Amino acid sequence: MSGALLQFAGSLIAILVLAWIAARLRLGNDASIQDAGHARDIANEVEHGFSPVDAAVSRSGEAALLRDARGRVLVLKKHGAHFAGRILTPGAKARIDGEKLVLDTGEKRYGTVTLDLDEGASAWVQAVSAIGTSHDA
Repeated sequence: MSGALLQFAGSLIAILVLAWIAARLRLGNDASIQDAGHARDIANEVEHGFSPVDAAVSRSGEAALLRDARGRVLVLKKHGAHFAGRILTPGAKARIDGEKLVLDTGEKRYGTVTLDLDEGASAWVQAVSAIGTSHDA
């Protein structure tokens, strides 16, 4: 075997070993929100003490909306292999576009989140619209 072929074979073996190690450590796995209970767990990790009374998960599992007893709404969205979350402020806007709920968080860095919900999109639009009104203070 020539030196170049030997080097290629060694590099290929090293890459396969690293890929195997990454798979065993579950690095880079495709994160998704499984159900409302899973969304509640993630919400508590993102915002300690947030106790949701209602939750809706997008069909794709890439985003969720949660509401607590005080009327605060927390949005979760996929961010790499993890999830990022924000409690929405009065600057947030929600609308229905076809069969999807489009949520503009009002934060440039967090952006817009689109959720394909099974049902209840109009109730979530109302919940987002109610943020900042006197009854949730």
